[in-house]
Amino acid sequence: MTIDDLRQVPLFESLDDEAAKQLCELLETLDCEVQKVLFRAGDAGDAMYIIERGKVRISVQATDGRELTLTELGRGDFFGEMALLDGQRRSASAVVAEEARLAVLSREHFLSFIMGGNPGVALEMLTDLANRLRRTDELLRHSTTRNVNEEEAARLTLADRAADIIAVFGGSWKFIFAAVLFFNVWVLINTWLLAKGGFDPYPYLLLSTAINMLAVLQAPIILMSQNRQAHKDRLRSEIDYQVNLKNELALNEILQRLKTLERDCLRLTSEKRRDRE
Repeated sequence: MTIDDLRQVPLFESLDDEAAKQLCELLETLDCEVQKVLFRAGDAGDAMYIIERGKVRISVQATDGRELTLTELGRGDFFGEMALLDGQRRSASAVVAEEARLAVLSREHFLSFIMGGNPGVALEMLTDLANRLRRTDELLRHSTTRNVNEEEAARLTLADRAADIIAVFGGSWKFIFAAVLFFNVWVLINTWLLAKGGFDPYPYLLLSTAINMLAVLQAPIILMSQNRQAHKDRLRSEIDYQVNLKNELALNEILQRLKTLERDCLRLTSEKRRDRE
């Protein structure tokens, strides 16, 4: 990777010529074919990758077994940087989506580069981690909400669907206008058109009975629909809690990785001092 190519990466665009040249010497080039698995979640992590050309798909496995794509990265993007901070196992999988050329930076070279007077790179890396966490949060939130709605829709019976339709219609202006029109027509027919032999003369006892029966039947139907909606709201609240908890744990993990990086940098500094002495 040349210095100009390296400056196309936002993480390294602020490096001076000397630092950029030093970093280029530490990078190794890797050509990859489509569908090549770079690493899987749980694999040991000891390097980060910078995309010179091509595309790489980052994904995780959801709890239901489906593969959930977090993002698709292209030229100038980087990934696997969490391994540079603490050297722990990979948290996601990376697969080449389009024939690519990658630059690989090992953790050992990264630590020596940071100790060489470039701590701003680590700060930029943590900023990017936070941004990716926000995008993952949004992705999980929309994904889980959509799944809840699909799950509820799949479990609806014919009676449940009918109850929802009746509840929606019974709580609308259409129902009010239709009821007022029906009552006026009923009274008009029994008072004027059939004045001498109306089937429900004043005080319209048949109409009153029908209204009471409608109210008795409509009330539990509306309650059924409201109870199901309340259940969906509880599920969404539980999912929001799980997402927030995941974010809190992820932030704590980032802080732990930062502490590990700081400890390793201090160890390298101490070793260099001893070597000089």
